[in-house]
Amino acid sequence: MEPFLKKFFPVVYTRMKDDTKISNYCKFDSQLLTSFTSSLYVAGLVASFFASSITRYFGRKPSILAGGAAFLSGSALNGAATNLYMLIFGRVLLGVGVGFANQAVPLYLSEMAPPRYRGAINNGFQLCIAIGVLSANFINFATEKIEGGWGWRISLVMAAIPATFLTIGSLFLPETPNSLIQRFNDEQKAKTMLQRIRGTTDVEAEFNDLIKASLVSKSIEHPIKKIMQNKYRPQLVMAIAIPFFQQVTGINVIAFYAPVLLRTIGLSESVSLIMSALIAGVVGTASTLLSMLVVDKLGRRVMLICGGVQMFVSQIMIGSVMAAQLGDHGSINKGYAHFVLTMISIYVSGFAWSWGPLGWLVPSEIFPLEIRSVGQSIVVAVNFVFTFVVAQTFLGMLCHFKSGIFFFFGGWVAVMTAFVYLLLPETKKVPIEVMERVWREHWFWKRIVEEFDDKSNMEPA
Repeated sequence: MEPFLKKFFPVVYTRMKDDTKISNYCKFDSQLLTSFTSSLYVAGLVASFFASSITRYFGRKPSILAGGAAFLSGSALNGAATNLYMLIFGRVLLGVGVGFANQAVPLYLSEMAPPRYRGAINNGFQLCIAIGVLSANFINFATEKIEGGWGWRISLVMAAIPATFLTIGSLFLPETPNSLIQRFNDEQKAKTMLQRIRGTTDVEAEFNDLIKASLVSKSIEHPIKKIMQNKYRPQLVMAIAIPFFQQVTGINVIAFYAPVLLRTIGLSESVSLIMSALIAGVVGTASTLLSMLVVDKLGRRVMLICGGVQMFVSQIMIGSVMAAQLGDHGSINKGYAHFVLTMISIYVSGFAWSWGPLGWLVPSEIFPLEIRSVGQSIVVAVNFVFTFVVAQTFLGMLCHFKSGIFFFFGGWVAVMTAFVYLLLPETKKVPIEVMERVWREHWFWKRIVEEFDDKSNMEPA
């Protein structure tokens, strides 16, 4: 919003309004502006390491509560900001909230969900993020029209509404059976909870798997050292590769800077905001809902591969049109602008029904209990590191790469699609406590896992 830029980033505002010589691709290239955006992810990265210990030793519920409280504080500070320091500190607190929530919520959902519905329930996490994006964009569009230039305050402080639901709601959440066994060794309480959430007393098989997993978990004193063993090499590779690939799909081009990108091709402030709402919000939410309905039928691999192809094709098309039609000055004609908007919509849809939700689902379901908390921390940490890198460098890359930015991210989408095809086994409907068998049956990973088993058997008792 222009009043927001004028108050906190006057150099960018002046460049946007008055500098007719600067390239279309470079108007928003400001390290200060990107520092505001990416400060959230640095804070989230640091917080995720603390969240790992809290989740492991105190349970999933306290981490969710801590995340909600940090969200509340950050949104209040942002809404009341009078200078850039208050604004960035509020953003840092929001980052702490994201760090705790990303650590605990996917684990909580995966541990509470029945195996046959785990994909759909865990994808609800991404669906709610998509609904948040939709809400935020419409709030921006509405508050941008408020006279007096203070609409941005309402936009930022309204983050306190979902934060309140998260904070108060977490007080009423039951703890997962996995956490109850891991922390208290209270088998009867854990069994009662498992029967309650499954709606049946016939839970012996799943409960026995939980007990076995817990015994292994309690024998692990140094989970970070443990996850480095060859036995857990497949999970470690996925914990690093999947969140890395999720960030280099280029989705942050849309998520962070959609209005900036749309203004780059010549649309007005109001039109940019409403188109951002429609593309990132409506298309994203509808596609994520579709993902929930089909993920436990089609499986993870099919969706990741098909979504990758959809994103690749649309990015190449966007890059080609912008390379041919958008120079350093002026704008492209309406016909090409509409085509770019259509391709962006197709791209967002491809991400929202594949790598968006599955980038969180797959890592949350592949770790055995003994390394689950530290594994999820690695996922969150890698996600934050590369979210920060992309957020911090994107505007500069847009300025220097120009339309080539889309070919850059398109290349990564091709790589990740090949990675899934070759190295990711199918995990749909596999109980979370016996997930290790998918690696033993995979053409590549079974050699690494079996090699560890052979070495273990050769060691003297």
